[in-house]
Amino acid sequence: MSETSILISVGSVFFLLIFSGFFSGSETALTATSRARMHALERDGSKRAGVVNGLIEFRERLIGAILLGNNLVNILASAIATSVFLDLFGEAGVVYATLVMTALVLIFAEVLPKTYAITNPDRMALAVAPLIRIAVFTFAPVTAAVQFIVRRTLRMVGANIEDGAEVLSAHEELRGAIDLHHKEGGMGSHDRHMLGGILDLRDLEVDDVMIHRKNMQALSLDDDPKDIVEQVLASPYTRIPLWEEDPDNIVGVLHAKDLLRALISHDGDPTELDIKGLATEAWFVPETTSLVEQLNAFRRRKSHFALVVDEYGSMMGLVTLEDIIEEIVGEISDEHDVEVKGLRPQPDGTCNVDGTLAVRDLNRALDWELPEEEAITVAGLVIHEAQTIPEVGQTFSFYGYKFQVLRRHRNQVTAIKITPPRKAQVAE
Repeated sequence: MSETSILISVGSVFFLLIFSGFFSGSETALTATSRARMHALERDGSKRAGVVNGLIEFRERLIGAILLGNNLVNILASAIATSVFLDLFGEAGVVYATLVMTALVLIFAEVLPKTYAITNPDRMALAVAPLIRIAVFTFAPVTAAVQFIVRRTLRMVGANIEDGAEVLSAHEELRGAIDLHHKEGGMGSHDRHMLGGILDLRDLEVDDVMIHRKNMQALSLDDDPKDIVEQVLASPYTRIPLWEEDPDNIVGVLHAKDLLRALISHDGDPTELDIKGLATEAWFVPETTSLVEQLNAFRRRKSHFALVVDEYGSMMGLVTLEDIIEEIVGEISDEHDVEVKGLRPQPDGTCNVDGTLAVRDLNRALDWELPEEEAITVAGLVIHEAQTIPEVGQTFSFYGYKFQVLRRHRNQVTAIKITPPRKAQVAE
């Protein structure tokens, strides 16, 4: 082989390596690019973003064309290099060609372009999309044949190769992205909980966020009207259920504004008030209603308050629009709210909590990861795991946390000391 031929061959190898790097980097960029950002750019008028979205939409065809092009140039470059080294070093040239081409392909055709692509996926995807579209169109017949063979082979071994089959649902994909950004430090805990709360609305039911009947404030129609007015004025709530004869017999909901208007119209004399007549009709909803359904129902009815019943029609508690919104944005307090003292962090990193504190609220407050599916309250979680109603002083360990029962009233666990894992210790 003449010197000129060798130079041409070496030049061809480096030219092919550039193409190999192009295909490798393009594959990484187009698979790692943010689909949400590409859709936003396309909506803003970016034609290249539209090309990227078109390529990603048919991912199997895209990957097939890129792999075909990459393998073609790599094999051709290796063949040319082997020919040159055989001419220069004889049979030992095969070994030299293998070592040299492995190093060149690994560094300049794989690691280097993929490293750049993974750090700048959107920029590179927009840059290479037009050329890759040409490659996809050119290799379309070959990639179609390859896909046919691959699908037939996978069906023979029972693999799931349905068109458009998704491993994760859209909600799970979003939740995974949120957790990943939080773990990498790109998102704060509050933002993570807020975005996660939106996704959780379909999974949570009203009984997960309702105020239990035991903690409800209700008014008895058997009381003197003056006492009822005083109770309403002393209450932090503007809507209060009314019951008659039996606490389970809710006959309406009294709004503080309606009561005050009526009181003014009667010159401030509460004895003249028809309390039952001022109440609006109570709205009852099943405990199994999802939060997103209840939120939509609140919007349709232009109401903020509903009473929750079980499948037998028995009173379970109440749910408000604020309860649902708090699942997204966290606790909302105003100047009339009563502070709930259910969480008491200790200097040693442990935490004393009321048994009625919701597990979800505890996780949000301290960025813990206790399971929220097994029970609503911390006491319920301890009882579920212990499979018994524990005694005062008993200690249980599960999910990496230690729970010690501090107080118990009859069959209700009222106070618990929690020792978290070291990585989740509460800051002093």
